Amino acid sequence: MYSYISGELVDVENDYIVVDNNGIGYQLFVSLSTKYHVPAIGQDVKVYTYLNVKEDDMQLFGFLTKEELGLFKLLITVNGIGPKNALGILGTLEPADLRFAIMAEDAKAIAKAPGVGPKSAQRVIIDLRDKIESVEISGVSNTAVSSLNTMKRDVIDSLENMGYSSSQVLKAMDELNISDDDNIEDVLKQVLVKLAMI
Repeated sequence: MYSYISGELVDVENDYIVVDNNGIGYQLFVSLSTKYHVPAIGQDVKVYTYLNVKEDDMQLFGFLTKEELGLFKLLITVNGIGPKNALGILGTLEPADLRFAIMAEDAKAIAKAPGVGPKSAQRVIIDLRDKIESVEISGVSNTAVSSLNTMKRDVIDSLENMGYSSSQVLKAMDELNISDDDNIEDVLKQVLVKLAMI
């Protein structure tokens, strides 16, 4: 129904913002991430929207980027993850970090979101790991995420045992030029150096 709403930001509350467009104030529920990235009250803002319709209620959800909106739409397809849970996840993890967490099967990172337990986090991973490639996230290459070969899996397992999260390790590997010719010891050293810089 609505693709986006642009206008003057007139109010920022705990879990929603209000955008004035031609004298109509639109209440848009937003994630914490979106809330903290909106401009100052009185400035213009463009918010991508999702209209959630229930039997007795209609709610508009707002996002500053199409990638966050795309991930929201995917999250609410997961059984047990409603719009408010999805906002909680997006308020806890930036879009790129959420994608890495899903592809690296890092349920702990997803379970940090309010109202999302370990079982729900695992369900997000199971339901979305094959779909996540369809959501374009700027600045993130698909190569390292989609081609987790045996060596990369071994690197992740080794560094998880050292206390790093799998999504941290995967993110560091994505920034390196790792080829099939590299051995695991060299890759471990490169990733550890990269992790120390993050």
